[in-house]
Amino acid sequence: MSFEGAKIVLGISGSIAAYKAVYLGRELVRRGAEVRVAMTKNAAKFVTPLTFRAALSCPVVVDEFEDPTDFNMQHISWSKWADIIVIAPATANIIAKCAGGIANDFLSTTILAANSPVLFVPAMNSAMFLNPATQRNIKTLHQLGHFVMQPDSGDLACGESGAGRFPEIEKIIAEIETLLSIEKTLTGHKILITAGPTREYIDSVRFISNPSTGKMGYAIAEMAVRFGAETTLISGPVEITPPYGVRIIYVTSAEKMYNAVMSEFGAHDIAIMASAVADYTPTKKFPGKIKKTADSMAIELTRTRDILAELGKNKGDKILVGFALETDNLIENAKDKLIRKNLDIIFANLESEKTGFSADTNAGVIIDKDGNIEEIPLLSKRKIAVILLRKIQQVIEKRAGYSK
Repeated sequence: MSFEGAKIVLGISGSIAAYKAVYLGRELVRRGAEVRVAMTKNAAKFVTPLTFRAALSCPVVVDEFEDPTDFNMQHISWSKWADIIVIAPATANIIAKCAGGIANDFLSTTILAANSPVLFVPAMNSAMFLNPATQRNIKTLHQLGHFVMQPDSGDLACGESGAGRFPEIEKIIAEIETLLSIEKTLTGHKILITAGPTREYIDSVRFISNPSTGKMGYAIAEMAVRFGAETTLISGPVEITPPYGVRIIYVTSAEKMYNAVMSEFGAHDIAIMASAVADYTPTKKFPGKIKKTADSMAIELTRTRDILAELGKNKGDKILVGFALETDNLIENAKDKLIRKNLDIIFANLESEKTGFSADTNAGVIIDKDGNIEEIPLLSKRKIAVILLRKIQQVIEKRAGYSK
């Protein structure tokens, strides 16, 4: 992947992982990017500004009041110049400052003035990363429209092991490439997305469900906004912060998901059904909590209504996208579902540790109505969301060409 012509501000905060940012910066430069480095004073205690100047042949600023290169306030001029700002490593401190809107040094003021995408790459002790305050601040960054990578897990500089390790350089490169590639090509379109599981209650406290986390649907919703679409997300019960700029409707059961989708479908021209809706629900819900008395019990199940099939019958000229999680005969089963449910596009994948419900990555195939099959390698769900949205854009462009 090339970054030819990309303008990147690389922000360095005070983590031992600051030395790894030298390698990240060199790789960005090697791939054609123009890089500027903004360092905190604590970062400069781990790696000197001279190291970055020598390794990257680029401007480095710690204090904008020292040796300014022009008459503009540099935190303003740099934020306008950048196509993306990448804070790598991002400490708990810089995350907290940016979540609170604090701007008391060159890096934090540049971030506060940014109009371009801002990507935080956390690196810290696992206890600090998992601390409720840090997790709250990360959620706030998401709500402000910023991006935060999930750190790797493994051996840490402090001698402990856990979440908080600086991600591999290639992972960061891929994330930057994803964010740089987004254009507002879906402005004017309204996209309806479903995500997460449903819960089919047996009694007041027990339910039948599945391990879906909603990560795929939420990633699509997040990227749809970035593509310029007016986006509505109907979500089952998940533990994910709603994406910035998305209108969200929460539901619990398959029946409530059905009702919400049918109510919203008419107002949208694109529907992406990424939720894992239960196929069956208990015929009878017991009042209160069932007591543990008998040695065995039987629960009668009734089929839920097929939301995707119902949409396919009544979609008209809308674009309809479905998902298929299979355990065998991937392409055959996906093609069958695409035809039976009158879909325009289907994404299908096999269940595995790296492509299942709870994974941050996925891989599979995208099949369109014309029978074209595109194999998708293991990528982040955010990257796959971008690929799907581009595929939808191709369908729109093709239809526009036919109508001329």
